[in-house]
Amino acid sequence: MKTFRPPVVFLFALVCISAFAQSANQPAAKLTYIKAGQLFDATSDNVKSNMVIVVAGERIQKIGTAAEISIPANSDVIDLSSATVLPGLIDCHTHLQSRGDRYNPIYEFRDTPFNHAFAAVVNARKTLDAGFTSVRDVGSDPFLAVDLRNSINEGLIPGPRIVASGPGISITGGHGDLNSFSPQTHVSMFPEERDYGIADGADQVRHVVRAQVKYGVDVIKILATGGVLSKGDSPGAPQFTYEELKVAADTAHEAGRKIAAHAHGAQGIKDAIRAGIDSIEHASLVDDEGIALAKQHGTYFVMDIYNDDYLLGNAIKFGLEPENVEKEKMVGRTQRENFEKAFKAGVKMAFGTDAGVYPHGDNAKQFFYMVKYGMTPAQAIRAATSSAADLIGRTKDVGTLEAGKFADIIAVKSDPLKDVTSLEKVDFVMKGGKVYKR
Repeated sequence: MKTFRPPVVFLFALVCISAFAQSANQPAAKLTYIKAGQLFDATSDNVKSNMVIVVAGERIQKIGTAAEISIPANSDVIDLSSATVLPGLIDCHTHLQSRGDRYNPIYEFRDTPFNHAFAAVVNARKTLDAGFTSVRDVGSDPFLAVDLRNSINEGLIPGPRIVASGPGISITGGHGDLNSFSPQTHVSMFPEERDYGIADGADQVRHVVRAQVKYGVDVIKILATGGVLSKGDSPGAPQFTYEELKVAADTAHEAGRKIAAHAHGAQGIKDAIRAGIDSIEHASLVDDEGIALAKQHGTYFVMDIYNDDYLLGNAIKFGLEPENVEKEKMVGRTQRENFEKAFKAGVKMAFGTDAGVYPHGDNAKQFFYMVKYGMTPAQAIRAATSSAADLIGRTKDVGTLEAGKFADIIAVKSDPLKDVTSLEKVDFVMKGGKVYKR
């Protein structure tokens, strides 16, 4: 008996008809019309007046003048005609699990990863309410930022879009290790730190980068020099060799991930840039050669120039130890001066604050210092929108207000192009078409 086999073209037609029928039965996305008195879309330094944003579902469908876009009767309208409307802000250097009110080292042994997770949930909401609809978390317990990202994406908890790293990769005794305690002192969820965070030599670095990719990170963070808040090291001292940094960068890029380097010291900065690292975090003690290299390679600087105020103020009240205070005094003022030099030289700059060093939700306090040290308000805002989106690899979805992008939209009553500190009090927050603060 001969079996009937329908022609391939006939089967393909049936599939197309079925797909069309299913899409035809799906309801159209609900439209929301946002009236914007002033609109800064971050595609340029200019402001547009009397605009309308049409939001369909979670994305922007159209943007035009009030004369171009007619709003139908009985539509869902959000009237921000007395406000300045901007893209959701992006902070490229946060630690959502961290608290700015606990600096006594005893908490390293009292806190569990669950304490950190509870804090991260609270901090994520504070960050979103402050107008930061996207962040890059560049160092937390393994792999807290990944789980937090997933929980927010699933709608389980509110928070910003997260580009998640694992723990910062450190040398033994480096900025990310537990230093100045007895040899039997150890804090870890996992039996072997070298599986995910401590690496010495190129082979171990390669292994740790691959392991972090395995566990779902979006970005790799490596600690190229000493730090301010660690014990027993110098912020200016290199901690990985050029060869180790090159292996880290190459392995991350082969896996389709970007890589950020914590680097205060001049030599560590230059080694990281030459190795192909995508962004230098802090860049406090950069020299003229490092600035020229960053411009040549197109490397981003992410310089946290607000938190010096907090570290030399409230952090001391909360137990910041004298060693760390002295290190901050060594780098804080110099970092701000080098921010101005690097910006004037044409280095790419993205907004990043080290949130968690100070209380989450105060992220926008850095804008004042970015303007004080050389940027116009528009340039500072673009560092936290279009430039930040470029650094984190999300320009198709966030960073500007354009048709097709996520409806991540904020508004403030005052004009931040005249007074950038108005961004410290965001009155309206929408993320993905959903209003979180109004």
